[in-house]
Amino acid sequence: MIAGGLATVSTSQLFEWLRAYMAREPVERIVIGEPRQPNGEPSENLQRVQQFVARWRKAVPEVPIEFFDERFTSVLAHQAMLAGGLKKKARQDKALVDEISATIILEDYLRSKVKEKSEGFRGER
Repeated sequence: MIAGGLATVSTSQLFEWLRAYMAREPVERIVIGEPRQPNGEPSENLQRVQQFVARWRKAVPEVPIEFFDERFTSVLAHQAMLAGGLKKKARQDKALVDEISATIILEDYLRSKVKEKSEGFRGER
């Protein structure tokens, strides 16, 4: 599996955007970045994210949301942009940084699930 960015959507439009997207595409679950400080403590944004998740779980309980640590994804996104040769102006585009960060979160989430499966499989022998 390869993760890829779809779009950057403003927070105020996210709920409706997700519902419209799910009307067109099958969605098994939503992985959402869990904002934490480098030391692991909750960031100031965590409460807003939790409010969105609570609203989602109430309105669309059949599509689960899972949190996944998003620490350092912006740094990794900027590194990927540098490695890709993007000019300074493109690297300053917050929407692009957010899209790349979201892709990194999803890739890391998928890798963690593959690792869990392989470790579980080895434990069954």
